Formats: sequence, C-alpha cells, structure tokens
Amino acid sequence: MPHKDQPIFILGAGAWGLSTAFHLNKAGYQNITVFEAAESIPSQYSAGYDLNKIVRAEYEDSFYTDLALEAIRGWKTPEFGPYYHQTGYIVATSGKAPQKAKDHLEKALHSVSSHPTFASQITPLKTDAGFRDAAWQFSGPLTGFAGYMNRLAGYAHSSDAMYGIWKLCAARGVKFITGSAGKVIELTYAETRGPNTRRCTGIRTADGQHHQAVTVICALGAYAASLIPAVGNSVVARCWSVAHVQLNKTESDYLRGLPVTNVHDLGFFFEPDPETRLFKLCPLGAGYTNTITTKAAVPSLYRLTPPDAAIGSLPAPQDFIPADDERKLRRLLQETLPWLANRPFVDQKLCWFADTADSDYVIDFVPQTLNSLVVVSGDSGHGFKMMPVFGKWVLNLLEAGQQDEARWKWRQDIEKKDWGDEVSWRIGASKEVSDLIKEKRRLEQARL
Repeated sequence: MPHKDQPIFILGAGAWGLSTAFHLNKAGYQNITVFEAAESIPSQYSAGYDLNKIVRAEYEDSFYTDLALEAIRGWKTPEFGPYYHQTGYIVATSGKAPQKAKDHLEKALHSVSSHPTFASQITPLKTDAGFRDAAWQFSGPLTGFAGYMNRLAGYAHSSDAMYGIWKLCAARGVKFITGSAGKVIELTYAETRGPNTRRCTGIRTADGQHHQAVTVICALGAYAASLIPAVGNSVVARCWSVAHVQLNKTESDYLRGLPVTNVHDLGFFFEPDPETRLFKLCPLGAGYTNTITTKAAVPSLYRLTPPDAAIGSLPAPQDFIPADDERKLRRLLQETLPWLANRPFVDQKLCWFADTADSDYVIDFVPQTLNSLVVVSGDSGHGFKMMPVFGKWVLNLLEAGQQDEARWKWRQDIEKKDWGDEVSWRIGASKEVSDLIKEKRRLEQARL
C-alpha cells in the first residue's frame, strides 16, 4: 500500500480515472497526478465523452445489481447528483424480436421484480395503452411491444459529470496534466532481484518528459494494450454506433421527461439534452472491433484508434454509422415517435468501449510488478453508471494489496476473441471496423 504522501499517477481522465482520483483524494492521498492525452476534460478519447449514459440496475447477475444500486445511491449525492436524471426506464422487445432478445428481457425483469428494492417500482407493460401511460409522447404503433417500466432508473449526463468531478478534484488538490504533456507513450520499469519481476517506476510522455511515481494506475480502457500489451489478451476494443436528431425548442420541450427507452432488438434513446436539443439514439447489436495483428509476443492486439486517426491504411469513418444500424434506429422511431422517423441523423459516430468475454471488469495489479502497476479496464459497455463508486474499488485494491474479488482479477490469455456475439443482451454478430469503412466507401462511390 502506498503512503498517502507518495506520488500516485492515474493515466486517463475518463469516468473511471476521475472516479479513482476522487476516491483516493477523499481517502487522504495527497500526491495524485492525472495524465490525459486530450487537451481538455471531458476527454474526447473517453467513452464517457457523450451526452448521456443509462443508469439502471437490471442484471442477470445479482452481484452487479447490488453494485448498480450502490452506484444509484452515489448518483444522488451532492457531488454527483447534478448530473443524474431519474426519468424512469422502459425495457421492451418488438413483435419481430428474436428469441434471444425476449429471453434477456424476461431475465432482466426477473432480476428487478424479485429484488426488494424494486418491489413497488416495476410496472409490466403488455398493451399499447400501458406503454402510452409510461411515456405519453409515444404515438407510434408499438407493434407487438412487450416489456416493463422501472421507475428506479434513468440516465446521467456523462460529459457534464466528468467535467464536474474534474473541477471538484482539481479544487481539492489533484493535479491534472493534459495534451502532449499528458499523453503517456511508455511505462518505465526498474529490474528487481526476484525472478521475472520488475517494478513500474513511472512514465514517459509525448513531450519527452520522464515522471517518477510509486504507483501507476492505468485507466485507459482498451488503450491500455498500447502500454501493457498483455491486456490485449483478454480485453477487446469494441464500438457501437451513436446518432442524434437535432430538435428545435418546441420539440425538445415536448419530449422533456421521456423515460429512457430500450428496445432490445432495435436500440435505445433518451430525453433530449436541454442545452443542445440533441436527441440521442443508439442501435443495439454485438458491436464492431478493430483487430491489429502484430508480430510481437502478443499475436493479436485489440485496441482502438483515436477518432481523428487512420486505421491501418484506411481513414476512420466520420459522421457515419452502418446502414444496418440506421435501419434499426429508423424502425425504432417509426414504432415509438414516428414524427422523427425520417429526420436526418447528425453527429453520427462510433463510441468505443473495452470489452471482456464475461462482461466483468478488470481491476487488479499487473502480475510481477510488485503491486506498482494497476490496470482498470473492461467496462464492457456497462461501466459508466458505476462512476460514483468505482474509485472506491480501486482504493480497496491498493489498501488490501491484492484483488479479493475473483471476477475482477487479472486475466490470462483468452483464445476466443469473438465473444461479443454471446453476451445475452447483444443481438446479432460482431463485425470488423475495416468492413464498415469499406461500406462507407461503397456508399460514397455510389453517390458519384
């Protein structure tokens, strides 16, 4: 366990890095520095660089249900409360949903309806009238829709939450270094007398500086594989599409208070952001990966590329989502809010996450580093909601000196890399980002 005045580095000012800084500082650690490659916070490289994220406790595993309930309590504290909106959460399947989607909905409903905390908060939705009672703005046919309403759920404004916790941490003495001076390009080590062990002693940044620390916490998600290649054995960079509809003030006001709506075979949406009047939608599926094959010790390194960079010899797609995803979102709107179904999508993009085979997080010391190097990764698309409490788990790890929660331990090599298709709430098959780029090129050529 580091002494409270010894230097601790946190790499990455995303939701988990900021949460870690918040909890370490709250526990009395006085020498914390956060390094972030983006010029400002919220970081454009964070999965939380977004309008909003769902905050809910539906899990097939009660372990995560209880943690999510703890996080919801955290969202209601003075530090995090300004960014939380308990609008309620509609979960459904359409009449054309595959059996996998229906099965997951039943498991999700069971996970909350059988939990004492939710006893009075769940309303089954079996008819059009039931759905319209839960969301009076729905004017579409809702063909074959079935599901439930959970009032103990909603969303958090993700970018605002990261900005707010950054300001709070900075005011309490946490140091932040951003831009090229905050971009970590290498971890530095000192060899030890033990067999196959070495201590992480610090970092080198893109501006050529070497910084020394006693403890380094790598909170870079899937980017961690760029600094610690072995992470790529068990964490895959995966992305999903995001799109928005630009509303005017009257339209935005009309949809104010709309519950978060998640139709498992189509996608989900949120009430409009009151400041930008953007209405965010995300299609559901198994996601997309960017596989980079290397000749290094790790045969296949899965990592993501910054939004403005090229992927191999191909340009990264900008303001683009795959045609299949667009069709899902158009159908989602036709069934619920048909007056929006043909509106243009703006600010289309791919949002990246760090994914694990079992959707469990990785919160552990890197082996053979004498507890000097920690990796937190594997949010698996359900990590942002834990922001109010996540840093407490990192604090517990540092003070215990070992990870006692088996499911969060460091992972060994996992040979199967296409596990995204098997996750219960993901419908369809995962694809490669390179295929999406080729698809975009074909669309552009067809317009010429």
